[in-house]
Amino acid sequence: MKPIRLILVPTRAGAPVPWLVVGADGRVHDRGLLEPDKPARLEPMRTVAVVPGADVTVRWLDLPAGGAAQVRVAAAWALRDGIAAPPDRLAVAVGAPGSVGEPRLAAVVNRTLLQAWVDYLADLGLAPDVVLPDCLAAPAPDEEGLLNAVVFGDGLVLRGRRFAATVQPELAELVAHGRTIVPVEDTALVEEALIAAARFPVVDLLDATRSGPDRVGGWRRAGALAAAVVASPLILVLAAAARDDAAARRQEAETRALIARQRPNLAAAPDPVLALRREMQAAPPPGGVSAAAAALFAAVEGVDGAELDILVAEPGEGVKATISHPAYADMEAIRADMIRAGMAVTVTGTLDDAGRVVSDITIGAL
Repeated sequence: MKPIRLILVPTRAGAPVPWLVVGADGRVHDRGLLEPDKPARLEPMRTVAVVPGADVTVRWLDLPAGGAAQVRVAAAWALRDGIAAPPDRLAVAVGAPGSVGEPRLAAVVNRTLLQAWVDYLADLGLAPDVVLPDCLAAPAPDEEGLLNAVVFGDGLVLRGRRFAATVQPELAELVAHGRTIVPVEDTALVEEALIAAARFPVVDLLDATRSGPDRVGGWRRAGALAAAVVASPLILVLAAAARDDAAARRQEAETRALIARQRPNLAAAPDPVLALRREMQAAPPPGGVSAAAAALFAAVEGVDGAELDILVAEPGEGVKATISHPAYADMEAIRADMIRAGMAVTVTGTLDDAGRVVSDITIGAL
């Protein structure tokens, strides 16, 4: 393995930029600081940039098999409820597949921010080969229920098993959601983890830009492609060819035709794709209503101050619930617990009520 330059992009643009050169033996051969107003004259080599992860969404998802573009579309659709941007403004990167049945790492960032990082490094005289969020460069704990906490600039990285986030320090306990936070203050251990991340990055945010933009369009079109993933692997393969608007329109028509063949009762619907998604959301969760209720009670109980106001199950409508909770971020914790229980949660409505948040949800199968 050739030498690698590791760059730590600071949260403040005017701050000095630390760098390391890691040799083939995994040891640090050189280190220094770059000044933002002095472009570097460094020896060309593979460069890995570790960027602030506060604006990067990292999740482990159950994704279908397929090509890189296909899997990125599926990941974007799976994360749609937690991302306030249309899919054509997102850069989605997916880690390598693991064992069969294991969730797959996905990272999502705004394309404009990603380009800003690249431009910032270019002003320093550097061209990154890999861009990695800092939350995926911190050491992970060996046990479930623990979160390693590492300070990177103004942010605090919380790293667990299949969990990674960069948060404001004062929000750490809320995000930890009952897990034990273990401060990691050993700089040698942190540097060792950074070196390992640079040598073997688990994900690269630049992947989506190298293969050209995924012309997904709006969420409606992304939904059509995601529904095709569920309905037929063949349609998923065809979706990879949707590199321009004409191909995307053709793909959507094929998806509608396939849904009509497999679900004749949906053929007359104004939007068969939307009808299929609603039907999937209303599908009984694994184990039926009793299992959904037990999982939801446990998830709500795990969030301090959260209360289950309503739980109903109607034929053809699925299992629905209304939850009152202190903060918007609480739903992410509840959703994560339900996913671990094998169930999908779709938020159908949210409102503020006397300083609390009230969320309407539907529980279905993943």
